[in-house]
Amino acid sequence: MARIITRAIPLAFRSSPNPNFISPSIPFSVSFSSTSSLIFGHQFHALCRAGPSPSSRLANPTVFAAVRGYRKVRRRVAKKKERELELNVRICIEEELPDDPEVLSIAEMLRLNVPMAMKLAFDGLKDSPYKTRDTSIDDVGGFEIVELSLLLCNDEFIRKLNKEWRDEDHATDVLSMSQHIPELKLPILMLGDIVISVETAARQAEERGHTLLDEIRVLLIHGLLHLLGFDHEISDEAEIEMEREEELLLKSLGWKGKGLIQCANDAVINDSYPIEASDGQRAKERKKEGYLRFYKPKFKYIFCDMDGTLLNSKSLVSPTNAEALREAMSRGVQVVIATGKARPAAITALKMVDLAGKDGVISESSPGVFLQGLLVYGRQGREICRRNLDPDVCREAFMYSLEHKVPLVAFCQDRTLTLFDHPLINSLHEIYHEPKAEVMPSIEQLLASADVQKLLFFDTVENVATTLRPYWFEATEGRAGVIQAMPDMLEIIPAGTSKGNGVQMLLDHFGATAAEVMAIGDGENDIEMLELASFGVALSNGSAKTKAVANVIGASNDEDGVADAIYRSIRLLISKKGTLSCC
Repeated sequence: MARIITRAIPLAFRSSPNPNFISPSIPFSVSFSSTSSLIFGHQFHALCRAGPSPSSRLANPTVFAAVRGYRKVRRRVAKKKERELELNVRICIEEELPDDPEVLSIAEMLRLNVPMAMKLAFDGLKDSPYKTRDTSIDDVGGFEIVELSLLLCNDEFIRKLNKEWRDEDHATDVLSMSQHIPELKLPILMLGDIVISVETAARQAEERGHTLLDEIRVLLIHGLLHLLGFDHEISDEAEIEMEREEELLLKSLGWKGKGLIQCANDAVINDSYPIEASDGQRAKERKKEGYLRFYKPKFKYIFCDMDGTLLNSKSLVSPTNAEALREAMSRGVQVVIATGKARPAAITALKMVDLAGKDGVISESSPGVFLQGLLVYGRQGREICRRNLDPDVCREAFMYSLEHKVPLVAFCQDRTLTLFDHPLINSLHEIYHEPKAEVMPSIEQLLASADVQKLLFFDTVENVATTLRPYWFEATEGRAGVIQAMPDMLEIIPAGTSKGNGVQMLLDHFGATAAEVMAIGDGENDIEMLELASFGVALSNGSAKTKAVANVIGASNDEDGVADAIYRSIRLLISKKGTLSCC
């Protein structure tokens, strides 16, 4: 599993400490033992990522350092020698790592670095100003020995740990595994284990522009603070406090690099999406990035458009997008469809990738926003909003359709109605999965058979832009709205409605806020939704107006843009039980 290798001790470390890393005013000495690793403790935390690079060997120190805060001695009594706290630190290297000189050198440095970090972190525990830290470990002066092990491993090893302990089948950069049981009142503080993937650390070091040792030190600080009761996962305040302590320790130790929390925040803010990248490049990039690697609960909901977004140019959900949605849902994120489609069409499209039904993204008993926000369903699929188009506008539109032979379809909840057959109308069913249009004998019979929520014209891209859109924008002014989700389609909807309004109604129904929402879209009908959301992603195939309001521009719908947005932009919380709840 892991190997521990005792090394000859440099003479300089057999007696007095190096004043460069431990205060010379504190009694200190070093000795070594060959005891086995403590790796595989009880609970742990992780900040997710993935990757490839170097490896190592080990040294195994026991460090002694005095601790403040002992009982005062009475007057005239001879002063007792100050009790020393034994820091039993084990630096371990997983057996499968090759004997890389750089990693062996880092392991040697960690013999000094880990006790330094522990000593400084311990000094900050007593009278700590932090409100969110678990104080079950408060004053280490009550212990005689503190034990900690640190294991350097490869991605495959940490991936197996992740799978075994959290059922998360991907690599990560650092795991913290506590062994402290406060109720036992032992003289030994079994602090626990820190596991660091050298491969992932090497990739992150390259991305952040510093050395592998710098990155491992950053990961060490993050793991150590988790073991000492800091937990950025429980609240925004807790994240701020742990981030502050990370930065303080790194600065006090004189170590390079930002804290891991700050690095993750920067990654979300600064992540760019290489729009010109090929499918293969994007797949490689996602593999390099890893899976859902963020740590803080930010988004509880993903509102996702379908045509031009979740659906590719063949109007299909790709396997990669489907897997990304499953990944998000498995971690507590609620994926909600917000589309111009009718609900049956969305169910049909997602059924093809086994994402329709009780445990899927959509069903007749799940929430969703359909027909551009004109039909909104809440919990248990209960209808909470329906808006209908003015019948006079519908009548005028169908008269125009008959006169100019322009295909027109009326959307009436789960039905579509038209006045004549046309290949473009048939494509609505055959390609876009909408209910097959029913041909009605007259305009009056069509209007009498059902309430109309929206109308959809089909024409060439040029005719939509130069003829249909200008005409109907003027003809419906004050009575209806005109939007365009696809270049060869024009929609007429009730005035003052939008997908964004539908999303807001659903959030009110949930008792949620826009701060908990990530939205992904491409068309003009997605603009209000992306503006509403805390984090809006416009795919690269989207309209210029939509891109202008988005937080980031992602990959195209033919490049698994939804998966790219989820894997690279969403930040999820890894709970202590090994599940992710949205962040």
